[in-house]
Amino acid sequence: MNGKTVWERFSPMITIVLIVWFSQLSAAQSSCESRCGQRSGDCSCQATCESLKECCADYRQFCLQISPHSGTLLGGAHFVILNTTFDPASKLVCRFNSEIDTQGYVDSGNRGHCVSPLLYESGWIPFEVSTDNGATFNRHGTWLAVHHSKVSAEFKITLHNATKWQYYGTPNTGGSLTMSWNASLLTAAAVNVELWGYRETGEAYSDSWNPELRFLYSLEKAVPNNGSFTFIPSCANGSFSDWEIGALRVSPSMKDEGARDVAALWTGVHALAWHLEEKFRNDSAAWAYDKCISWHETEQDLPEFLSEIADCPCTLAQSRADTGRFHTDYGCDIEKGSVCTYHPGSVHCVRAIQASPKYGAGQQCCYDDTGAQVLTADSIGGNNPDRGHDWGSPPYRKPPRVPGVSHWLYDVITFYYCCLWSDNCHYYFTHRPSSDCRTYRPPKVGVVFGDPHFITLDGSNYTFNGKGEYYLLNTTYKALTVQVRTEPVSLENGSLAKATRLSAVAMQESGSDVIEVRTTRLPDHLEVLRNQQVLSFSEQSWMDLKGVFLYSSVRGNVSVMFPSGAGVEVRGRGGLMTVSVLLPEEFLNHTSGLLGSMNNDPQDDFMFKNGSVLFRDSSPEDLFIFGADWAISNETSLFTYDTADLLNTYFYAEKHDPAFVPVYSVIENPDDPLYGEMSELCGQDPFCKFDTMTTKNLAMGNATKISFQSHMSLVKDLEPVLSCGWLAPPTKGKKEGTTYLAGSIVNFTCNKGYVLTGSAEQTCLSTGMWSGNTPQCVSENILGIVLGSVGGALTLITMVFVIYRHSNKRNPRESGLYTPEAYFQSWLNESSQTPFVMQPCSPKKDCGTP
Repeated sequence: MNGKTVWERFSPMITIVLIVWFSQLSAAQSSCESRCGQRSGDCSCQATCESLKECCADYRQFCLQISPHSGTLLGGAHFVILNTTFDPASKLVCRFNSEIDTQGYVDSGNRGHCVSPLLYESGWIPFEVSTDNGATFNRHGTWLAVHHSKVSAEFKITLHNATKWQYYGTPNTGGSLTMSWNASLLTAAAVNVELWGYRETGEAYSDSWNPELRFLYSLEKAVPNNGSFTFIPSCANGSFSDWEIGALRVSPSMKDEGARDVAALWTGVHALAWHLEEKFRNDSAAWAYDKCISWHETEQDLPEFLSEIADCPCTLAQSRADTGRFHTDYGCDIEKGSVCTYHPGSVHCVRAIQASPKYGAGQQCCYDDTGAQVLTADSIGGNNPDRGHDWGSPPYRKPPRVPGVSHWLYDVITFYYCCLWSDNCHYYFTHRPSSDCRTYRPPKVGVVFGDPHFITLDGSNYTFNGKGEYYLLNTTYKALTVQVRTEPVSLENGSLAKATRLSAVAMQESGSDVIEVRTTRLPDHLEVLRNQQVLSFSEQSWMDLKGVFLYSSVRGNVSVMFPSGAGVEVRGRGGLMTVSVLLPEEFLNHTSGLLGSMNNDPQDDFMFKNGSVLFRDSSPEDLFIFGADWAISNETSLFTYDTADLLNTYFYAEKHDPAFVPVYSVIENPDDPLYGEMSELCGQDPFCKFDTMTTKNLAMGNATKISFQSHMSLVKDLEPVLSCGWLAPPTKGKKEGTTYLAGSIVNFTCNKGYVLTGSAEQTCLSTGMWSGNTPQCVSENILGIVLGSVGGALTLITMVFVIYRHSNKRNPRESGLYTPEAYFQSWLNESSQTPFVMQPCSPKKDCGTP
């Protein structure tokens, strides 16, 4: 064929096909469709791409931002997809957790909208969006599902006079009830007001145990959406009255009654006293008593969980300082006026952050205005353990780990049965007794602050002014890693000081989300990243993440809490960052890094990676070498490098900058113009002096001083406290004193007609034991009979003895049975007892409850 080879004849066609194929492949690799979080050819779909200016052109089209980004886990929250437009003909479907679909829509401005579904879990939930009615899902984002009580007030229904709702139907409580909401959040002229009930079905602690939130009935339909609804409750009919906890929902009336996953607003979960059967209203105490007894019998058949929950801290100070393991219970918060509805007499309560490992149980600890623990054995206002942790626990979704509602079902409505609607608290406290603090051990704390100074977990202190990225802490227990980044301090004249400060800290435990906290250009403001993506705390101050919890109520404070009980507190102050690490005793002999070897021996705190140890009194230059040894590598780095400066300074450079040589010490020169003000500010604080002189900045020196004082206060609050345990009052008697710490005194008295035997006063000793003997109250009549019997017996014995002596009378001196010295020694041997010696007690120690 004209002498042409096969290749010559077909090569032009093959070339064209290859060009088209490669161009299509290149286009596909330059798109973020189904590639969010990845690099895609020459561009990026990662969270850092915008600041690095390397995003693919369609990044925001497929990697979604939304507003609002959080809402109740009960569902119905409506959100808008930002920074992208949709074809008006698109049929949007929003899929959550790869399994739950809700119907979305495109508005007149071509913006996409989704509605969140019912989710029996809290935390960041992945979602996908389809524009072809569910055929393909190629757009991705995340949604924050929130505990019903932690939803911002503007996004939920408010119950007016909440106490009236909870006690409705009990004596002297009735009339109308009112609720209100932000009407602008629902684009409907009329709404339905619906009641939904919650229960858990199946065999407890088995695979058949499941949560159920069910529509019960509408209180009223087609109510004008004016933001308020008032009604007089009627008793529930039939089986509806079996639902005793639940929530009210307001949803557009054009939707079917009880339609799931539609735009709606919810109340919090609460006791449905106002809807219960007529029997409750006729005699609420008798009805509640029957419920209490039924619950009591059920509890006896359920597994015992008390042995696997942690004991409470001994004092209010300890409970607020141990931030890795305990957090404020918002139902009794000293920072918000101590409105403690369920704990009268308490001023503050905390909850254990982590649920117990096997049963998902929770711990609560409450304290009075003296800082002492309040126990249910002494007061109805004492703290209670929970079969279901109020905040839920991973993996959520199954009882009793469903956030909020499981706790209400097993621990709160039952409190209403036994304590609030009837007077039978002894049944409740039999199964929910307070834990004391006898086995509580406070965590150890290490800190880095200033420019920067380190106080190790065992109490050694030193200054390390290296520039780079380092291991603050590395543990073999739970694989906890905390890394810090330092940068040179800028002087007021714009030059750089020969000193550094922290600019970022990053951390992870056992495959958890990576949390990074960084300083910003705004003074004392901190930026928080999760897996390299910036988090916003504008809607929620608490976040449940993968293997870690976060709390940040103000921009300059961040608390990070890990399942191991480790806590990391980050504070921005005066342009400086302070990082405190709190570790429970399980980390003993498992730590290394700049915070030293936690083993109660400060002598080996300065241990290099190879195991060799630097002496504690080593020179600043040697300590600098020790610090430099703990530089990280790019392979182990947890940090985000989302600017050209960070890439060039830390990623492409050595992790410890050998060219940066700091000031190792400062000389206090009275001729220095700053000396007088520095001396007045710092006093004898060496850290304050060092930072003031190296930075020539009094504000920075003051920030260092405050950080050091805060650390010392934290150490003081976490001092071990001894507990002797709860003391019971004697039967038919009373006790005065409900504090059981070392040095505490408890007094006992008896009721009229009874006499006290044993000790009228007992003191908690430094040995952890109570002094004296157990007090008892004996009836005066019984005591008289006993004493009379004893007296008669003694008289008879005396008569027999006299007769015997008379019949055997002889001179005792001659018989060798008597000498004054022998008689005295005999009396001493028979009568004397080892005298009780009151051991000195530290007034700072504590004695706990059984």
